[in-house]
Amino acid sequence: MLEMFKTFDLNVNGVTLHGRAGGEGPPLLLLHGHPQTHVIWHRIAPALKAYFHIVMVDLRGYGHSSKPPGDAEHVTYSKRVMAQDLVALMSVHGFERFSILAHDRGARVAHRLCLDHPRCVERAMFLDIAPTLDMYERTDRAFASAYFHWFMLIQPAPLPERLIEADPRAWIDGVMGNRHAGLAPFSDEALKAYREAMALPGTAHAMCEDYRAASTIDLEHDRLDRHQNRHIQCPLRVLWGEHGVIEKLFDPMALWQTCALEASGRALPCGHYLPEECPDEVIDEALSFFNASGFNASGFNASGGAA
Repeated sequence: MLEMFKTFDLNVNGVTLHGRAGGEGPPLLLLHGHPQTHVIWHRIAPALKAYFHIVMVDLRGYGHSSKPPGDAEHVTYSKRVMAQDLVALMSVHGFERFSILAHDRGARVAHRLCLDHPRCVERAMFLDIAPTLDMYERTDRAFASAYFHWFMLIQPAPLPERLIEADPRAWIDGVMGNRHAGLAPFSDEALKAYREAMALPGTAHAMCEDYRAASTIDLEHDRLDRHQNRHIQCPLRVLWGEHGVIEKLFDPMALWQTCALEASGRALPCGHYLPEECPDEVIDEALSFFNASGFNASGFNASGGAA
């Protein structure tokens, strides 16, 4: 998978980020979610490569990127720090301004990146999330049952880490397979990659720290943004699965319209894993939304870097 892209391991912001890059045109950063890696884009990135310079990366703590130990305040895995990773990464690739296509946890990092670094983001597309603060504040039995992992992973270390490390494959297959479409949407090669990544030393702890940060320091940052009336400045497109939890329990369009100056979106005929369940629809949406920005390849050299 993704053999047409060049692999990189780059040191930025105190961590090494692993990923792949390639293509022609304006820069487009692709971010994955839990419990996966940049491999989620294997049905998307090849089609977009002709139109964009693609950079897809394993977030800190996931896949083959660094997994630093957490800290008492969970700053190390705050979305603010993870967003800083990505701004630095794109700068190393030669891009000070770029668009973002992000799923799940990656979209939560992208949300923070849009708020903290508005000059860096041309356009953003989030897949199958509602704002973290709204999801926590509107928690009820139905949400806690459907998203049980949000509340398991935030328990103090090392209990959730030990449970996951006892059988990493069971975590991948159980969490992903218990969604709308089961494991059917995932290719054997992709599942193998996710299972192997989940078994890497430090992954379970890093993943738990990501969620611990989301329930503590990230919420502090989100509440301060709302108190200060800060909004996403760039055009935002949100897509979600019509058979997923976001559709059933939230009003994602209304919530995002309160967070962004310009937001649009719709449901796609799938569950949570849009890039692998509805790749053609996601590709069409990406081509339409990001090409509509007028941010074209004229300002870039043949390698995709800044001219």
